[in-house]
Amino acid sequence: QGQLVESGGGLVQAGGSLRLSCVASRRTLYVMGWYRQTPGMERKFVAAINWSGGSTYYADSVKGRFTISRDNAKNTLYLQMNSLNPEDTAVYYCARGKTLVPATTAPDYDTWGQGTQVTVSS
Repeated sequence: QGQLVESGGGLVQAGGSLRLSCVASRRTLYVMGWYRQTPGMERKFVAAINWSGGSTYYADSVKGRFTISRDNAKNTLYLQMNSLNPEDTAVYYCARGKTLVPATTAPDYDTWGQGTQVTVSS
């Protein structure tokens, strides 16, 4: 199934920006997505993108602030996060999907990265 390795997390002040990256060990034609998780809570969908980048989908909580993109030549997925607020604090996971159209439920993804911590201070 290959591996996914996230990077780019860190500590940022409210209102700031971060860009997460996820490098895949092999090419995929399927949807890629980002999820996030806080302690004691279920992993929640953030954003997804199809292979061409022509179809994207966002959780309402990040719509207008986050942008998902992918560079297939580099096997890399990105998440540009702007206007961050403390509620965005979480471990962010990259995931490879099993579908060709953006999916929002965890069972639609079969490979997960190890996660990268994003902390937004107030």
